[in-house]
Amino acid sequence: MQIEIRNLVRTFGATRAVDDISFRFGSGNIFGFIGPNGAGKTTTIKIMATLDQPESGDVFYDGVSVVSDPDKVRRLIGYMPDSLPEYRDIEVWEYLDFFARAFGLKGAGRKKVLAEIEEFTNLGDIRRKYLAALSKGMKQRVSLARALVHNPPVLLMDEPAAGLDPRARLELRALLKILAQQGKAILLSSHILSELQDICDGAVIIEKGRLLSAGTLDELLHDAQTRTGAAPCEGTSGASPAQPSGTTVILELLEDTEKARLKLLEHPAVSQARLDENGRRIEAVIAGSDRDISRVVGTLFAADLPVIGFRKQELGLEELFMKITTGGVQ
Repeated sequence: MQIEIRNLVRTFGATRAVDDISFRFGSGNIFGFIGPNGAGKTTTIKIMATLDQPESGDVFYDGVSVVSDPDKVRRLIGYMPDSLPEYRDIEVWEYLDFFARAFGLKGAGRKKVLAEIEEFTNLGDIRRKYLAALSKGMKQRVSLARALVHNPPVLLMDEPAAGLDPRARLELRALLKILAQQGKAILLSSHILSELQDICDGAVIIEKGRLLSAGTLDELLHDAQTRTGAAPCEGTSGASPAQPSGTTVILELLEDTEKARLKLLEHPAVSQARLDENGRRIEAVIAGSDRDISRVVGTLFAADLPVIGFRKQELGLEELFMKITTGGVQ
């Protein structure tokens, strides 16, 4: 399943909530949808879920359009909103059974599907509880179960981890990984970028309704480095000619950090080495492969300089987000 968002535009009065957004992702991938409050994430997801219509542009699921064939699209997607309705007179099993019937599941087949979903989402112990009596974490599990009732190939999730405690977040993350391994395409919006970092194959970053960057995490890293002129890590391209090229490595020493810095600069693979503000760490830019990096660090050991740790500096989603966005709101 390939999902393509093509030149999507949606306005509310004078506000252009979604401004010519285009991106794509596919089966087996988890993509994070990232942006400040009011960036247009929820509006985009609602259009993708056929709950709203664009002024122009379209969304295609293997060529099926949300504009011209929304009924068919609804069979292909599972939509998980940011909150579950608090019906006070409906139990969990009744709620899921209603949606199963709505999607045409019947008889023993419906009961089997619901039993499997309840087991997968760990709802067995609360199936007789009323929706209004559930905790936030339990409600999110029910919402996920509802989205899975008809076994859709695509999941659209709006802030699924918002308000969850650490255990509930870990459980949700584990479920999403399993669903991606089963071949589902998953798009989820979130403000918890550290959580997305651990599970996402790629991300879409928007601000003020406009697309800033989209792609795999490696592609986003390249894009951020191109924008800022920073040197890319090994395996990327597009470094600014004015910047040193190579992998940034952070080295921590017990003592003799200035001596170690000078020793590093003697090596032809090292284009830059500087001390941090405390004088305990060295940030060095080293050209070449991981093996080349280990050889450079080995020269410090050979010189009896007390290295107690080193690591490659890699941008995460939080750093990418801060580099790419400006903090503007509509």
